[in-house]
Amino acid sequence: MSGRDFWDDWFKRFRRWGFFPGFDSTFREMEREMEEFLKEIEEGLPEEMMREVRMPDGSVRREYGPFVYGYSVRIGPDGKPVVNEFGNFKPGIGPGGKPLSLQEKREPLVDVIEGEDTVRVVAELPGVEKKDIKLYATDHGLTIDVQGEDRQYYKELEFDSTIDKNSAKSTYRNGVLEVSFKKKGKEKGTPINVE
Repeated sequence: MSGRDFWDDWFKRFRRWGFFPGFDSTFREMEREMEEFLKEIEEGLPEEMMREVRMPDGSVRREYGPFVYGYSVRIGPDGKPVVNEFGNFKPGIGPGGKPLSLQEKREPLVDVIEGEDTVRVVAELPGVEKKDIKLYATDHGLTIDVQGEDRQYYKELEFDSTIDKNSAKSTYRNGVLEVSFKKKGKEKGTPINVE
């Protein structure tokens, strides 16, 4: 007996006994709204996140995912909490009014640690090979782009400080990427003679 058959049978028995008048129609309305909600989500899903699986009894079941969402909280240098989200979807309204903002690539968990003279980035990228990691630096940021066979990650970071992108050093061990930059010193400027 499938889950739906079980609940249909359960509600038929409750209607017969007369418990909870009006509950059946309310529950059916909730079920209809949930089906519409799932249909909206399904329309916005990338093809890689939907698959049909044939069950041993010959029936076909749809599976979705993986869906990953999480966050980390740390105290920033100013004493205020800094929240970093990661994953491949964000709760809330996505583009076009869709119920979720979903991407093919996951956003990795990343910490940016600014020292007096350096900026250090630590990113968790489990399940990928070093050769799949592409890094792009600008004067004020870093882009992490990973095209792994099984996992893909993407993150654009913007730093508060100006960095010397030529000073970049990076390592990748045990699923953890570390990239460090030296900060550019503030230029004193060129002296100008006053005539």
